[in-house]
Amino acid sequence: MTVTLLVNPVARGGAHAGAAEQAAERLRAHGIRTTVISGGSAAESTELLRTAIRLGTMAVAVAGGDGTVNLALQELAGTGIPLGIIPLGTGNDFAMALGLHELDIAQAAETIAAGTTRSVDLARVTRHDGSVAHYGSVLASGFDSRVNDRANGMRWPRGGSRYTIALLIEFATLAGIPFDVELDLEDGTTERISRDLVMATVGNGRSYGGGIPICPDADPADGLLDVVLVRPAGRMRLLRLLPRVYRGTHTSIPEVSTHRVRSVRLASPGVTAYADGDPIGALPLAIDIAPGALTVFAPKW
Repeated sequence: MTVTLLVNPVARGGAHAGAAEQAAERLRAHGIRTTVISGGSAAESTELLRTAIRLGTMAVAVAGGDGTVNLALQELAGTGIPLGIIPLGTGNDFAMALGLHELDIAQAAETIAAGTTRSVDLARVTRHDGSVAHYGSVLASGFDSRVNDRANGMRWPRGGSRYTIALLIEFATLAGIPFDVELDLEDGTTERISRDLVMATVGNGRSYGGGIPICPDADPADGLLDVVLVRPAGRMRLLRLLPRVYRGTHTSIPEVSTHRVRSVRLASPGVTAYADGDPIGALPLAIDIAPGALTVFAPKW
């Protein structure tokens, strides 16, 4: 087997070259021909990965977090080329959805070397201009996308606490904004919602922000997306409910509604959505499920 190992040195929270080389040596010890590629930007990394795929790499591994993994998802979706994840980022939410987030470098490399794969879903986003992108974990729009924006601009602290601090700061200006939401439900019916919302979140995986289970029932292998909508309430009430969000028990409160869908369309003026921790596009966006679009190295569930 030949493996291309992608590490992006400019990724936030960084996947370090030394860690990637350690993983590469583990793979080589199993007789796996491993080439490490590293771009100085997301565009360079993407081009290097495309070249490796064009030259016939049999598998791709990523040493990094959600942002670097997301680069690989764009190239691997629908190809059948398996993806291995060595979780080294600030946020490893897609790895968490796959049960890989607690693996150290050696364990992650051994998982790839073992060769066991399974198929999982990806969420597919179609922008207003017709361009398409994929994500693995969660798309955030509204309050939580503003939190993402603030957290991404913070140099300190590192890790999940940065997201928590950004969330508390954004509470100071929390307000509902007008949303139009069209849900294509699991049973084939359509539901339309037009009202002020604090946020609209679409999950293929359970968590964002380094482990916050915003879509606690999402399963990346069930052929469906989980939509969580939060209606406005007083700031103090929502602040008191934050601990429930971190426990994943928030879906039972009156201001929160959940929906299992095959696709959803979101529209709201001036809102940019984030997916896998990075901007993915301004609303309106259409999001649908791409069942089994990604093959991953992971122990069988």
